[in-house]
Amino acid sequence: MKDISEQRYYLVREDVLTEAMQKTLEVKKMLQNDRMSIMDAVNKTGLSRSAFYKYRDAVFPFHSIVKERILTVFLQLEDRSGTLATLLQAVAENGCNILTIHQTIPIQGRANVTLSLDVTAMDGDLDVFLHQLKKLDFVESADVVSSGAS
Repeated sequence: MKDISEQRYYLVREDVLTEAMQKTLEVKKMLQNDRMSIMDAVNKTGLSRSAFYKYRDAVFPFHSIVKERILTVFLQLEDRSGTLATLLQAVAENGCNILTIHQTIPIQGRANVTLSLDVTAMDGDLDVFLHQLKKLDFVESADVVSSGAS
């Protein structure tokens, strides 16, 4: 898998998606609307669970991304004084609204932070923003967990 700073996002027509990607979108819709388990939804569509987990954070309906533009990022940070404040300042400077923050207790000099961000008013490009976060000297890793309305 590419480094997060090298990932790009594309808008593609449904007919060029693989069958597994299309079924993943169906499963996600079922999970949201019908409140069923993942196992029931993949069985109903004929999709394997492994294929669902492979594509669930990679394919999204266009309307959900346009409507909410919520991005969830998982970061691993060095445990140093002021790192969270500096990270949040960088997020704010890019025009993102912080919806939730979860930070684990630092263990062995590292803490995990999960940020849910509303990126609707973001000043620049999403790829550039993620690259900026990754370049902060205390950020050891940064991964997109999900985006869109899911």
